[in-house]
Amino acid sequence: MSQAHERLRELGLELPQPPAALAAYVPTRSVPIGDGRAVVYIAGQVPMRDGKPLHAGSVPDEVSVEEARECARLCALNVLAQLEAASGLDNVEQVLQVTGYVLSSPGFGEQPDVINACSDLLVEVLGEPGRHTRAAVGVNALPRSVAVEISAIAQVRLRS
Repeated sequence: MSQAHERLRELGLELPQPPAALAAYVPTRSVPIGDGRAVVYIAGQVPMRDGKPLHAGSVPDEVSVEEARECARLCALNVLAQLEAASGLDNVEQVLQVTGYVLSSPGFGEQPDVINACSDLLVEVLGEPGRHTRAAVGVNALPRSVAVEISAIAQVRLRS
């Protein structure tokens, strides 16, 4: 069992199926950079469970900060599922960047606390390669009124 899969098991987590695109885009795009490596761009992942948003609405008026953090963790699992499908988790050399969007009520400024749940999970599962640069942005609308959306960029080794 791979190290990342072992960590997932230890955390009591299971990778979901990589979510399909919800519109006219691809879930991931791998761009070879030479030397058997690629940069993988992961489209925005939303916290859907059984085809429905895990929590919908603005934070903190309709969705609590803790519920939004749960959404961010589910988005992180979806990012990991996309990386598994694109290259395998053992081939992730570095998560380069995470961009997190939080559907925010006016005056809410704790977006970094919400997106920390994603960042923390990536490091828990991938170790040092999970550390990344990041933006945590408050927005007034997200698809299907989900509370959180997260996109990512990673450098990977190509499968042999």
